[in-house]
Amino acid sequence: MTRLEAHALSVDLGNRRVLDRVGLSLVPGRLTAIVGPNGAGKTTLLRALAGLQPPGEGDVTLDGVSVSRMPATACARSIAYLPQGGGVAWPLPVLSVVALGRLPHGERPEALSGRGREAVETAIRSVGLEGFEGRPVTALSGGERARVLLARALATQAPVLLADEPVAALDPRHQLIVLDRLKALARDGATVAVIMHDLTLAARFADDILFMQQGRIAAFGSPEEVLTEERLASGFGIAARVLREAGRVVVVAEGPLPRA
Repeated sequence: MTRLEAHALSVDLGNRRVLDRVGLSLVPGRLTAIVGPNGAGKTTLLRALAGLQPPGEGDVTLDGVSVSRMPATACARSIAYLPQGGGVAWPLPVLSVVALGRLPHGERPEALSGRGREAVETAIRSVGLEGFEGRPVTALSGGERARVLLARALATQAPVLLADEPVAALDPRHQLIVLDRLKALARDGATVAVIMHDLTLAARFADDILFMQQGRIAAFGSPEEVLTEERLASGFGIAARVLREAGRVVVVAEGPLPRA
């Protein structure tokens, strides 16, 4: 079992406390959607969980081992991190960019093992990029590049995947394709946490919703438990209706609430 945990995790950036004594446990087999207003600390939390943001206080552990004490390559093999709005500056072919996901395993893009080639091919298929292997990444659309970078993270085959807004740049069809893939990854035993802003999509695909507000966890539970009209009003400052349709939670935002 690969359990990723935060223990009284606090992070200060400049003069502002961005995370304030956050404690949580992410376990295999579940997809967790991290939601909350801008500035709530979502990206900082994800970076801290990935070992990329040193905590001011507290710790992050993977199966009881402090992530900050893990060798960089071991951490990269265990935790795949997809940043928000990542880019590629060089006109590398899609296949080579996705194959960079095998570097933590000591495999170069031009010298993949059999397992590495299979991982890369599977990752490309899973995000709907078959036939794109030879295209320069710099010639692709923003949504296509986003899928390439997700495929690179998937090619690592890490037991933990942390993704910051992985579907924000995608059209509706590819949002569903990618979220289906992430859901399947969790069902196969991975620990998956993603930052999302589309609350209806989060409710549809996530097993758990982590609602952040002002650097703290305001709620953590099932979509039905967390996405209430009262919490959306207090957290986002919006009037919204939360409906149940065909067994799914649907959030209909009706408008901003007046400032207090």
